[in-house]
Amino acid sequence: MTEELTGALILGILINQLPAVAILLSRLIKGPSRKPPIEPQSATLDMLGSVSIVVPTLNEAKRIGPCLAGLSRQSYEVREIIVVDSRSQDGTQELVKAAGQKDPRFRLIEDEPLPAGWVGRPWALHSGFLYSSEKSEWILGIDADTQPHPGLVAGLLARASREQYDLISLSPQFILKYAGELWLQPALLLTLVYRFGPSGTKAECPERVMANGQCFLCRRSVLVQMGGYTSAGNSFCDDVTLARSVAAAGFKVGFLDGAKVLKVRMYEGALETWREWGRSLDLKDASSQAQVWGDLWLLLAIQGLPLPIVFCFLLFSLPLSSLSVCLLGLNLFLVAIRFALNFALAPAYDRTQAKKPWIFWLSPFADPLAVLRIFLSAVSTPKQWRGRTYGLPPTINRTLRF
Repeated sequence: MTEELTGALILGILINQLPAVAILLSRLIKGPSRKPPIEPQSATLDMLGSVSIVVPTLNEAKRIGPCLAGLSRQSYEVREIIVVDSRSQDGTQELVKAAGQKDPRFRLIEDEPLPAGWVGRPWALHSGFLYSSEKSEWILGIDADTQPHPGLVAGLLARASREQYDLISLSPQFILKYAGELWLQPALLLTLVYRFGPSGTKAECPERVMANGQCFLCRRSVLVQMGGYTSAGNSFCDDVTLARSVAAAGFKVGFLDGAKVLKVRMYEGALETWREWGRSLDLKDASSQAQVWGDLWLLLAIQGLPLPIVFCFLLFSLPLSSLSVCLLGLNLFLVAIRFALNFALAPAYDRTQAKKPWIFWLSPFADPLAVLRIFLSAVSTPKQWRGRTYGLPPTINRTLRF
């Protein structure tokens, strides 16, 4: 490659990276002023019977036990715990029935067959919402792979009341066990931080709202106004889709740090993490095409390219012109930010069960692969999800009510 071509390439990369770096810094600088984490609380009398919990399930017998135990340890603020099962064949229903013998708040129902155009999870949540008691002021969606701590629900209610939230979802503490997931999962999680900033920071507009359906508390009156979960019925990222619709309707939405009150064991190993989590992280069902491709540009510029660029300088001894020095310095700066963010992310992970917990610190080297996964997900539509096969059209849910 001639010096002229090399210089043009370096200049082109710099022109693309510099505005992306400015966007990243504008988001990360909000970190120190973000909302504090949710703390476990004791219930107060004004919370009595104010929450209906809905848990969607489909063949969750291997991991629902800690969730059921954690929910049973919530106090009198929980009126009922509705488990909406989609005809599991692995003993999930038997585990729920056994929990119900110890705690009468548990209700087991089966959702109706999946209607055309719906994804299984929002359909189950919608069914649970319709079944829930109208006396409950709040609906709390909880995933079967979560491990709620005592005081979770009361802590959510206290924060919602104090800060006048209409919807709160939480980022949990992730349980990691195996080497591959220790390496890959933090890199995938960071794609969300780079795009939307840390949890607890205010979204710039409804289109930039983040949410996590693993723990998703919403006022019943808001869900009634939104038609339940119908606005997110055909979305594979129904949590973000619904939260953005709620924010666009003028309600106050928060995405907060829940690592002190909620743990989750999402996937077993790197392969399952890549296949299952990676195919929804592009958030295309909740975003416009322009937003999806804008986010892909951002991720490529600040997460996908820095390490390969630094390695190119080290391996190929590229000539150091003024432009190349700027490019190398900028990408060393981005790599330094990335390793610093690993320390910031560390409390979001429970690595006590991992045999090689030190692999977590190598996760920055998985960044190019994580960005590739988001690209692959953005250009495809899931055909299978949590044991179901879908034939949804590729133009799924491209318009939102903003």
